[in-house]
Amino acid sequence: MSDVHFGRISHPRIVDALVDEVNGAGLDLVVVSGDLTQRARTREFVAARAMLDRFDAPVLVVPGNHDVRAWWHNPFARLWRSSKRFRQLVSPDVTPSFAEPGLAAFGLNSAHGWTIKGGRIRPEHVAEMETFFSRQPLDAFRVLVLHHHLLVLEGLDSDEVSRGASRAIGAAQRARVDLVLCGHLHTSHVAPVELSPATAAGGGHRVVIASAGTATSSRGRGVDRDVNFYNWITVEPERFVVQERRFDAGAGRFEAARESTFDRDRRPARSGA
Repeated sequence: MSDVHFGRISHPRIVDALVDEVNGAGLDLVVVSGDLTQRARTREFVAARAMLDRFDAPVLVVPGNHDVRAWWHNPFARLWRSSKRFRQLVSPDVTPSFAEPGLAAFGLNSAHGWTIKGGRIRPEHVAEMETFFSRQPLDAFRVLVLHHHLLVLEGLDSDEVSRGASRAIGAAQRARVDLVLCGHLHTSHVAPVELSPATAAGGGHRVVIASAGTATSSRGRGVDRDVNFYNWITVEPERFVVQERRFDAGAGRFEAARESTFDRDRRPARSGA
């Protein structure tokens, strides 16, 4: 899920509906790809932390651009202590990881410093990601999580790509990442992307990018302006399925909207990646 935006919750029952459905599914991991708050206020972080604490499954969460201090309130804090409240109230780790048999996930921080919309990925975080995936079994399903986008996607009317994205997508290719989970654009969009040999050494590689719509806020955009989405991923030995689940306000629950199935790329990761 992404773009929760406490401070702009769309429906009084939506957070409870989301938590209840997730907890009833027996999931292995809950991923939140940023923008837990609307204005990085303390009370918004407290509400977000309370929601995260209700999930039964482990949670991997990264910050979004709305989770860092607004530059017009305090430019110094935005530059030097931009993620202080996130680290104190949500998680001290802005590049979290998760590994269990069959599944490996890593979170990149793309929201800090002077960045506002497009985001920025630091080289040292990319190196940390490569090291993490190099230590995982070759048959593990590999997931990369960040708030901003790494590529311009066909069908999305946006060119907001994070600075440092080319380095990150090259590393993801070398590490044979299967799935990228992101948000930011408040539009639900799932698509496979073929990474050419020119993107990174070692030949082409297909990665699926699942951009989640806003899970619980009133800030949807475009065709999803008044809609709340989150994604439910099921991983099997030879394939994986991304199901987009949409909130029905009348029924007070999330329901399946669209489903995309992809064969897993079983070629091994590059040695030394």
